[in-house]
Amino acid sequence: MKAMIFAAGRGDRMRPLTDTCPKPLLPVGGKPLIVWKIEALARAGFTDIVINHAWLGEQLEAALGDGARHGVRIHWSAEGSALETAGGIARALPLLTAGPADGGIFLAVSGDIFCDFDFRTLLPRAREMAGAARPRMHLVMVPNPPFHPRGDFALGPDGRLHMPDAANPGEALTFGNIGLYDTRLFRDIEPGEKVAMSPYYRAAIADGTATGERFDGRWENVGTPAQLAALDAALTAPATGTRGA
Repeated sequence: MKAMIFAAGRGDRMRPLTDTCPKPLLPVGGKPLIVWKIEALARAGFTDIVINHAWLGEQLEAALGDGARHGVRIHWSAEGSALETAGGIARALPLLTAGPADGGIFLAVSGDIFCDFDFRTLLPRAREMAGAARPRMHLVMVPNPPFHPRGDFALGPDGRLHMPDAANPGEALTFGNIGLYDTRLFRDIEPGEKVAMSPYYRAAIADGTATGERFDGRWENVGTPAQLAALDAALTAPATGTRGA
């Protein structure tokens, strides 16, 4: 099964660091953020990885090449200008659907999160999703971080996602930017069209085709220079033993 890493964003909150370096290449704990992700995917058996890029994308390609040094095969999806999440997936569909049949399911993860999530745990769910009558999605949810206290979606006891009740926002969780998707969801998007992902989440929730799971392990959205410095300090401290993603 293929994985996609989203790496096309400008990273405005990380400026001025991202004025001359794409955010996924910013170093933390001795290696770029995106390399932590690639290594975690490789450990989980995801060796075909699609990476999209826009801002300073040539630096990403120069640094990572074909992925051989990390034990993976990297396929590049250049966007020129960022197409947002759904548009980026649509642009990359030929790369995501090429090769051996995998039921049309792929794993997608943001290039600017750091976590210790084990991507292997999603493989049984991906097999369940493959070949479903209607295309589905499955999202990894995390406890609400301080910068996003109201969360995104609520996770029901049956594993289905639903929109949070405005009267009980504390019941919602935050989408951890890790998900399984069916390629059929994006086939109606014109390649090169800029399309946000939010309408697809809402439509799947309304249709009852969006499921989720809660992850309580380490998860950080590295959004600012201060967050990057704090994570770097934590990873370089003696005897941390951290293996992130």
